[in-house]
Amino acid sequence: MTGMTSFDKLDRAILRRLQENGRETYDVIGAEVGLSASAVLRRVKRLEDAGVIDRYVALVKPESVGLGLTAYLNVRLEKHTETHKRNPMDLFRASVQGWPEVVECAALTGEMDFLLRVLVQDMAHYSRFIMDTLLKHPSVQDCKTSFVLDRVKATTAVPLT
Repeated sequence: MTGMTSFDKLDRAILRRLQENGRETYDVIGAEVGLSASAVLRRVKRLEDAGVIDRYVALVKPESVGLGLTAYLNVRLEKHTETHKRNPMDLFRASVQGWPEVVECAALTGEMDFLLRVLVQDMAHYSRFIMDTLLKHPSVQDCKTSFVLDRVKATTAVPLT
C-alpha cells in the first residue's frame, strides 16, 4: 500500500463495509468492526490520504438510463507510423478518453493491444460508434467484438482477505 505505514484487519473490515455501502455511517461501521465512530473516521481519513480509497461514486445501472447493450472490443493498433507522428499507442490512449461510450480501457499483452468495455443504447448506436469513431481512428488496424448476453457477476469491490 503506497504511503501506508500499517494496514491491518480492521482497515480491511472497514474497506469491505465501505465497498458494500459507501454511504454507511461511521457509527454503523464502528459497531460492525468493534470501533468507535471517531476511530473509524480516523482510519478512513488515513486510508483516503494514503490513496487506498481513491474516490466515492454512485453506481448507475446502465439499463436504467437507456444503455442496454454492453460490448467488449479487442482493438489492435497499427504498429508502423511515420517518425514525425505521435506513437499510435499514445494517440489511441488520448482519443479514447473523449469517447463517452467507452467506460473502461485496458492495455493488453498478446495479440490485441487494448480491451474496451463499451456501453451503448442499442445495435444502431454500437454501429455508429464503430463506423464513425473507432474504425476511423488513424491508429486502429482491427477490432473484434463480443456482446454481453448475461452479466453473471459484476462487482466493483476489490477482494480483501
